[in-house]
Amino acid sequence: MRNIWLIIAWALVASACSSGAKKETSVSLFNGTDLTGWHWDVPAMDNDPEVRNPFIVRDGMLVSLGTPGGHLITDAVYENYRLEVEYRFAGQPGNCGVLVHASTPRALYGMFPKSIEVQMMHENAGDFWCIVEDIEVPDMESRRGPKENWGITEGKERRIRNLTDASENPVGEWNSMVIECVADEVKVWVNGDMVNHGFNATATKGQIAVQAEGSEVEFRKLELTPLAAGR
Repeated sequence: MRNIWLIIAWALVASACSSGAKKETSVSLFNGTDLTGWHWDVPAMDNDPEVRNPFIVRDGMLVSLGTPGGHLITDAVYENYRLEVEYRFAGQPGNCGVLVHASTPRALYGMFPKSIEVQMMHENAGDFWCIVEDIEVPDMESRRGPKENWGITEGKERRIRNLTDASENPVGEWNSMVIECVADEVKVWVNGDMVNHGFNATATKGQIAVQAEGSEVEFRKLELTPLAAGR
């Protein structure tokens, strides 16, 4: 009997340690107070000190005001992770996105960093946009258009449509987006539905960026959990 209780006790300790380890490995990219750990790249701010920064902290949330256009970019580079994002359009529905594997700034249209965008545009959440990086999905021609038009630079077919446009909550309600980047794969879930799965990405690590792209968006969660490369 004593041995049985010892086994139970050790099992409880192991479970507690496991829970603690999981908690320690996840990290919030936004501290709820300021933009520590991030920097912005907003072309309109280059030469005009009067231009407002479109990225602010309000009521404990990270807010992208939408204009002027630009990006809020992590200082750190990440690879092999799960990113959990909770967001909502504060007023009118519109456009925004989370960029993964971001690197060279202003690589496209003098605005967008080299990256793979996970679209958050209303009714299109989960689309991929190739920004001087590339990624593949099943059924490429039906989801990206004729192969001869594919590309990763200006004027090319860079959009890869998601698997469902019916996963978003009504405007004003919070949405959950989960992005998993492991090796050369990127998987995306919106409110629990898998909406995209890409592979053979041309980048496997980089910074993470949030867009200002025309619409006000509130973020209340940006939590990153490292994942094993062979997962």
